Amino acid sequence: MYINAVFKREEAIDERDAYLNDIPAIATLTTLQLCKPVTFFVGENGSGKSTLLEAIAVSFGFNPEGGSRDFNFRSVETHSGFYELLRLSKGVARPKDGFFLRAESFYNVASEVDRLADDPMDTFLDSYGGKSLHAQSHGESFLSLMLNRFRGNGLYLLDEPEAALSPSRQMTLLARMHSLVQKQSQFIIATHSPILMAYPNAQILLLGGDGLYPIDYKQTEHYQITRSFLENPERMLRVLMEDD
Repeated sequence: MYINAVFKREEAIDERDAYLNDIPAIATLTTLQLCKPVTFFVGENGSGKSTLLEAIAVSFGFNPEGGSRDFNFRSVETHSGFYELLRLSKGVARPKDGFFLRAESFYNVASEVDRLADDPMDTFLDSYGGKSLHAQSHGESFLSLMLNRFRGNGLYLLDEPEAALSPSRQMTLLARMHSLVQKQSQFIIATHSPILMAYPNAQILLLGGDGLYPIDYKQTEHYQITRSFLENPERMLRVLMEDD
């Protein structure tokens, strides 16, 4: 465990980030214990999953737009200052690898990888599958990153990694995650995917209207709605599409 806990200082959120006071999971956060190698942040859109993950990533030293800790490019300054209120409790061991992946700014990360690999004699691109991420489909580039760049003994923070992955590729990601966990890696993931959050013995934290609290996999809305739909799609579609 490279991060054991997250603490929020008892200070007012900066005025420019005042909207965070309206997000219960952010506003009420005091202490967040991370007790498993894989932790999922789940919840509805706007519940604060990405905001919290970004703040943890930046507080640890990752670039706000994504990448490894030595990426320092900036496209647009859109990240909040929430990270300044956080203190991380770190384990004794230090990660030898790490990456912050966020779906919404992955294009910028891929461009930075190309820039860093501009020297034809450089082997930098080998760590990303030996091929420009822009020369692959969105899903292929996501998976190539995870299969080639993630080496183990690392801290990996992933924001909606399922965004570009088919169900079968999400299962490939699950297998890759397990391999990396066995190599002393820690994952913190914000997701909507009931496939990913099925990872065995993962810590699942729900960000909702009552704050942030642990929840069992089969109690998540993601699992229950997906199961209900797949068991009887015709009935669900009738309900959704019936006239008012």
